[in-house]
Amino acid sequence: MKRTWMAVAAATTTLAVAAGCGGGGGSDNAGSGGSGAKPVSTIGPTEGALNLIAWQGYTEPNVVKPFEAQTGCQVHVTYGQTSDDMVRLMRTGNFDGVSASGDATNRLIAAGDVTPVDVQKLIPDFKDISPALQSPPHNTVDGVHYGVSYEWGADVLMYNKDVVTTPPDSWGVIFDGTSYSGKVDAYDSPIYIADAAVYLKATQPDLKITDPYELTQDQFDAAVNLLKKQHQQIGNYWGSYTSQIADFKNGNTVIGPTWPYQYNALVADKQNVGVVLPKEGATGWADTWMLSSHAKDPNCMLKWMAYATTPPVQAKTAYTFGSAPANPKACSILDKEVANYCTDYHVTDPAYFKSISYWKTPLTDCGDDRGNTCVPYSEWTSAWTEIKNS
Repeated sequence: MKRTWMAVAAATTTLAVAAGCGGGGGSDNAGSGGSGAKPVSTIGPTEGALNLIAWQGYTEPNVVKPFEAQTGCQVHVTYGQTSDDMVRLMRTGNFDGVSASGDATNRLIAAGDVTPVDVQKLIPDFKDISPALQSPPHNTVDGVHYGVSYEWGADVLMYNKDVVTTPPDSWGVIFDGTSYSGKVDAYDSPIYIADAAVYLKATQPDLKITDPYELTQDQFDAAVNLLKKQHQQIGNYWGSYTSQIADFKNGNTVIGPTWPYQYNALVADKQNVGVVLPKEGATGWADTWMLSSHAKDPNCMLKWMAYATTPPVQAKTAYTFGSAPANPKACSILDKEVANYCTDYHVTDPAYFKSISYWKTPLTDCGDDRGNTCVPYSEWTSAWTEIKNS
């Protein structure tokens, strides 16, 4: 599939969003926590099976089939639609591992749902992962690693070129309460409140928002009110990749936030869609493969984590999903598929990496001198229900 996603990456060099790659927790006032378990440092005989929770596009056949052939571990995948969904699935104890985003990882760590891993011993390619993703706070606590980084990127604005004839450059078009009424969509998750906070951070500096996940009550209320205003424009809140793809194909939706996977799927289907990373900046994801503390097939999962960090796998997934690989050595493969892929995706650009507000779990602890005055995730969840019913 030829990638036209590069236009987005090339347009993002002037972002000014504060880095949001911080820790979360298992409860409203939790720290990064952890199970206290000793890191796994050996891999035993493989069990012949592997049950994963993954984002769509992370476990395509071109990645899974070679792994099965190499290890004998037959892979079964359940796709998560939101981070809350992934946390819930992991807590059933029926899965060996998960490709968790930053608003799930620290909840899983704090609750003891995942097992620490000696990455130096068990992950041969760990040394080649980008420095910012080797020990980030969303998967490493007090120097203990609870997983290995996989892919990362920004959430962007997608639009139907036949209807939205002037390319938008701001999130404002989906937050003004009137534009494309009934044809706007939004991600169906409480974490989407952070998208509104990113917009307000840039457009209402008097609110003094420094981190879209660390909001005091007045900042939080402003974001919620903006989303209630947006509700007048919403035709659908998408909770799955397939539903957003279908809405754009049948014309029910003409503009809204998306991930690269949906955009690439629509382009492959010859739909006339475009994407832009708006001038106010964006939220984003930095995902981690994590070993369940209840894994029935832990050795197959450890093999998978090592396999997932290799350049060929990182490259295949990045190309399919439209993301940046955690291992820059994948660039020698990617740049042969698409000229300047890794330059356009800022794979080795630390400043760009820090410009994205990565998902993390909101806590009462603001993480600064404001103390415990921020709105915790439980209240985000309650507010999201209120927003959708407004």
